[in-house]
Formats: sequence, structure tokens, C-alpha cells
Amino acid sequence: MPPAPRARLQQPLWGRHTGGVGCTHLDTIKVTDLPAHIAGCEDCLKIGGRWVHLRMCEECGHIGCCDNSPNRHATAHFHGTGHPIIRSAEPGEDWSWCYVDEIVFELR
Repeated sequence: MPPAPRARLQQPLWGRHTGGVGCTHLDTIKVTDLPAHIAGCEDCLKIGGRWVHLRMCEECGHIGCCDNSPNRHATAHFHGTGHPIIRSAEPGEDWSWCYVDEIVFELR
């Protein structure tokens, strides 16, 4: 079994940060690699919705839309499943977000 991912804290992107405290949910991370092809937000595709940016659940791999999207499916997935950590599914972005600890970090 590979070692558990470690988080490298970065400057908070949105001014929401828990100080020097790290994410306490790293042990829930099971999926870190993005799929080779992402058609879009899984839930928006089912209902004919639209999205702005995509996020991937790092526990199950669900692809949902960001909070700037009308349906906020990534956050809805967190509330429905309790899966606490997402990562950006946007090209060139490597950050993750823990909903519970409200912290942005990068896995290394």
C-alpha cells in the first residue's frame, strides 16, 4: 500500500485558513489522479445543467461543479456523502480543499 499523501500548505487562496493547522482528513484520500477524459460535471450532465469549473472528490472520484456554478454539485456531493476533500479538475491547477477544515493545500 502506498504511503499516505502529505499536504504542503500554501498561502490561502480565498482568505479562509485555519492558521498553521493542517488538514485532519488526509486519511480519506483514495483518488488523486484526474481521469484522462472528463466530460463535465456528472450531475449537470444528467440534468442538462451548466458549470463554470470542475472539482474531483478525492475519496471516490466524483466530478462535480464548483460553487460559482449554478448547481454547486461538488459541495452538494460533500453534504450528501461526507467526503471532505476535493481537488481542482482544471488544467494546471493542483490545489485541494478540505470542506471540514476549510483549508487549501497541495498534495506532494
